[in-house]
Amino acid sequence: MLRRKPTRLELKLDDTEEFESVKKELESRKKQRDEVDVVGVATSSEMSGASGAVMDGKTREQMIHERIGYKPHPKPNTLPSLFGNLQF
Repeated sequence: MLRRKPTRLELKLDDTEEFESVKKELESRKKQRDEVDVVGVATSSEMSGASGAVMDGKTREQMIHERIGYKPHPKPNTLPSLFGNLQF
């Protein structure tokens, strides 16, 4: 295997300025997202009102199901659904 000389990397002023601008943009997006999350939590807690303990668990479960795309549909326990279309 051939050994080559190490590559020299140079950091230019333009590179640092670009990095700082991208970093500030990402921080501002994160701050906006956090503000929206805080406002969303406040409005959902206001909507739950006095029945918060019982309804909150159910709505939380529904929110999780919506987020992951889970839609529970129980299957009926009839003979065709259990055994399929069996013909004798």
